[in-house]
Amino acid sequence: MEKFKIVVCDHIHEEGLNLLRRDDKIDMVFAADMDKTALLDVIKDADVAITRSSTDVDEKFINAVKGKMKAIVRAGVGVDNVDIPGCSKEGIIVMNVPTANTIAAVELTMTHMLSCMRMFPYSHDHLKNQRIWKREKWYGYELKGKKLGVIGFGNIGSRVGIRSKAFEMDVIAYDPYIHPSKATDVGVKYTTNFDDILACDIITIHTPKNKETVGMIGADEIAKMKDGVVLINCARGGLYDEEALYDGLTSGKIRFAGIDVFNKEPAIDHKLLDLDNVTVSPHLGANTFESQYNIAVEAAQQAIEAAKGIAYPHALNLPIDETKIPAFVKPFLEMVQKIGFLSAQINKAPIVSIKVSGRGDIAEYLPSLATFVTVGALADMSGETINYVNADFVAKERGIKVETEELPESPVYKNLVTVKLTTDKEAIELSATMFGDDVQRIVDINGFGVDVEPTGNMILFKNTDVPGVIGQVGTLLGAHNVNIADFRLGRNKNGEALAVIIVDSSVSDKTLKELSALNACISVSYARI
Repeated sequence: MEKFKIVVCDHIHEEGLNLLRRDDKIDMVFAADMDKTALLDVIKDADVAITRSSTDVDEKFINAVKGKMKAIVRAGVGVDNVDIPGCSKEGIIVMNVPTANTIAAVELTMTHMLSCMRMFPYSHDHLKNQRIWKREKWYGYELKGKKLGVIGFGNIGSRVGIRSKAFEMDVIAYDPYIHPSKATDVGVKYTTNFDDILACDIITIHTPKNKETVGMIGADEIAKMKDGVVLINCARGGLYDEEALYDGLTSGKIRFAGIDVFNKEPAIDHKLLDLDNVTVSPHLGANTFESQYNIAVEAAQQAIEAAKGIAYPHALNLPIDETKIPAFVKPFLEMVQKIGFLSAQINKAPIVSIKVSGRGDIAEYLPSLATFVTVGALADMSGETINYVNADFVAKERGIKVETEELPESPVYKNLVTVKLTTDKEAIELSATMFGDDVQRIVDINGFGVDVEPTGNMILFKNTDVPGVIGQVGTLLGAHNVNIADFRLGRNKNGEALAVIIVDSSVSDKTLKELSALNACISVSYARI
């Protein structure tokens, strides 16, 4: 059996390593304690590498792996030590893990917000270290009734907004890259006028660091703010102009600031540390035991999917300008690649055509969706290296017709994507949608309504709709020591049923043959994502 080599270049949580060890198609090499020069020999035949900040993905690294490596997973958010253009030139997909530390960052933001309003670190020091009991010195402010401006309403900013609503705050969001309903659906006001944010009592920022956002809060913006405003930054250093921030804090225009990140780190000599109206922490946004566990597990799962060509979640060098697409589109891109991969496994035969249809706002991005579906559908073809750049070319070379179609809006789903993969044997059609930001669901397979997450070992069992079939299938799988993790059933008007069975282990050809021999069976197929 072909195995894929994944090299873990830096230390990650043990559960991430266990996830790699448990997959019988993965050859995991732990090289976190290895000298970085010696590492170059180890990675030269790797399919995927998992790195953190200790390993520079530089020219030497890229030269060692070019022509072989499919992807690099940066176990964390920051990719400052990764030469993304260099990787792109060699066709290496670069991914990060941007959401695993979401809750940690959200809770740290709330910590700084509360600390600023109640001056908690200073009252703590007064009593704990100076042994002074002086209650009248520490009058603070309540969050209730205050207006909070949230700049950037993504995974972190939106959760800060929701938690702040629980404190009975008046929350307003500014984010030109989201649909307004993402804010209004959770009771948060949405604005396209940045001055609305500058008029708030408290402002917190949760944007990426790029040309558009560096220094977006400077002297001019601070001058427009309320006297006594409170500013929070637990996102990226430099989003606030630090000179303007210092001036605002010393003048009293800014009453308090909570800062976790600095333009240059470590910031042990920063002049903001000399002020007595700031709360500071040394870039602790991801520093919880839970987030480190989540980062390792997500990085390992992404590495496995990339090695197998199933998907490239959170890829940073896709052939798409992400600043020109709404945030809701990217999860669909990742999902439809899985759908393409799944369709090709279910319908194992030479592919004739791929048709991608869309309903709702997602239909505007059908060309990009079609590219991702094609990458997934062709990923399991032997002898081919499929990526987002060459997918259309490979499809044309093989005579595969790829087309798209925009359909009327669905009466049930806000956005719906349908993939029809036709081979010289038969056609299979799957429809899928996203619930929220990250819940992927297949909702229809060849006309059978289902509710299935596209992951794991999946048996599709089609049968005549007669009594006793579920029991027979369960008994047979149990006899082969195959444990059922989930069982989803769909029925049609023709007296047929389709069971989508998620199991905990791989399924042998013998087991599938015995399932197909059951009297009620019409067809059986097996896929592994």
